[in-house]
Amino acid sequence: MMEGNSTVGSFTPVQQFSVADLVVVVVYFSLNVAVGVWSSCRVNRNTVSGYFLAGRDMAWWPIGASLFASSEGSGLFIGLAGTGAAGGIAVTGFEWNATYALLALAWVFVPVYISSGIVTMPEYLQRRFGGERIRMYLSGLSLLLSIFTKISTDLYSGALFVQVCLGWDLYLSTVLMLVVTGLYTIAAFNEIGGYPNLEEAYLKAVPSKIVPNTTCHLPRADAMHLFRDPVSGDLPWTGMTFGLSIMATWYWCTDQVIVQRSLSAKNLNHAKAGSILASYLKMLPLFVIIMPGMISRVLYPDAVACVDPEECTRVCGAAVGCSNIAYPKLVVELMPSGLRGLMIAVMMAALMSSLTSIFNSSSTLFTMDVWRKLRPGAGERELLLVGRVVTVVLVALSVVWIPILQSSSGGQLYVYIQAVTSYLAPPVTAVFVLAVFWPRANEQGAFWGLMAGLALGLARMGLELAYPVPRCGVPDRRPWLLADIHYLHFAVLLCAATGAVVVGGSLLTPPPSPAQLKDLTWWTLSREQPQPSVDGTSQGHFDGSCSATLGVQQPAKAEGSPTTALRDATEPRFWARVCGINAVVLMCINIFCYGYFA
Repeated sequence: MMEGNSTVGSFTPVQQFSVADLVVVVVYFSLNVAVGVWSSCRVNRNTVSGYFLAGRDMAWWPIGASLFASSEGSGLFIGLAGTGAAGGIAVTGFEWNATYALLALAWVFVPVYISSGIVTMPEYLQRRFGGERIRMYLSGLSLLLSIFTKISTDLYSGALFVQVCLGWDLYLSTVLMLVVTGLYTIAAFNEIGGYPNLEEAYLKAVPSKIVPNTTCHLPRADAMHLFRDPVSGDLPWTGMTFGLSIMATWYWCTDQVIVQRSLSAKNLNHAKAGSILASYLKMLPLFVIIMPGMISRVLYPDAVACVDPEECTRVCGAAVGCSNIAYPKLVVELMPSGLRGLMIAVMMAALMSSLTSIFNSSSTLFTMDVWRKLRPGAGERELLLVGRVVTVVLVALSVVWIPILQSSSGGQLYVYIQAVTSYLAPPVTAVFVLAVFWPRANEQGAFWGLMAGLALGLARMGLELAYPVPRCGVPDRRPWLLADIHYLHFAVLLCAATGAVVVGGSLLTPPPSPAQLKDLTWWTLSREQPQPSVDGTSQGHFDGSCSATLGVQQPAKAEGSPTTALRDATEPRFWARVCGINAVVLMCINIFCYGYFA
């Protein structure tokens, strides 16, 4: 069982491909191309509405699969398994916390976004507060976050498997990914004698080459617990409860990549059901990604758990650690020929699904929020061309950032993603929540709150890059802001500081006009027929109760107008109750799992 313990040389999956693996990859992607062509033909992709919002005609199951796939790209597969190998199951909280944010998205935020008739998140803040500077800032911040935490991480993790390819956005890959991952998970558990032996085997998984007079080679004693010490824990329960909720609200309720999936729904029922499906799927990573990552450390401790800088550099090319290879190492070593090829193909499809979601949403932001302001008379052909050029630029910038990413956060990809998010996202969460729920919030307060939050977040991020986590055996001489304040706790402080500036700035300046509140907050939704907005997009309206729904939206007739008005419709009581019951059952399952593994 432990023959693969000694790893010689770097990990190169492609070298172990057999003819059967290559045949499976070719067949898999041939089917993907066929499905992609069929999907593209169903919606007119040559209009802005069709290209950016899939014609607003998506059913609940592809929405749910897309929400899950967009959040579980290859970067998350590599990162979750790597952090699981390094520290145990506590990282599961990042996945399970999404349940409540997804329900908030469907039941609270989507109705407001529908009412406002927006296409992008910065567009919502512009209509809510007026002016251009907040919308432009949010567009720029979203693009930067895409480069720092999404595109670069996906490209880096995909490089661990195969040369990165860009192509098709396919929801079928999500289902196949779960099925095939289930197969290798069973194989992994069989290697260690089943789940009951996981904890004992994990605590004994130490590399043969260690750094003398240190304990960093030892697995954490609390590896099988979700809730950890609020002071000494690597993922403190206070941060995982409060700080993580702030970050989850940003990601699931205000991030363009995610919200755009829900806004493409046929109606609100489908948006709700999609969120519920995605929440159920988010319960699986503990068993199919994180625990297999821990098993990888058990089977290959010299490679996955290395701590000696020279040994780590020889194994994976990163002196700070090799936990990121936990997932691909396990797949290549345990999967038989054919299934190994299918797993690699599915990982490639997951990478492409995640990347295309990001590219589509990022190009939407730049095209709608920046380019149309620079060139108000731009036609659809020009907008589509600009959107595709932006994709190329984003890839280039992300590739340049990869070397910095590789050496950050102790070599743990997932920790890097969450840390950067905690520095930049909490101010956005504070502004969106106040915009939706506090009608008194105005543009001056929101803008200066964002600026204050950005300054504090960039200061922390700059310190993080200047003083990285010390390697094993090196004294920690980082400033107290880094050494004593966990990034999840910093997210709480940053959100609170931003909220205080927004509230103070709003109270010291005139209140917003009624036009900036009508149909734009939770308390001011209406059922009136939507009217076109001045910038060419329509303003849909929505009933403030949960018994209203998003109507089907058709491509605009006027060139340059991305959408037409939403049709107001009533949600059938039966399906509303089905969604509500499923949401309650989902929360019960989530709470039970939290309690069992706490």
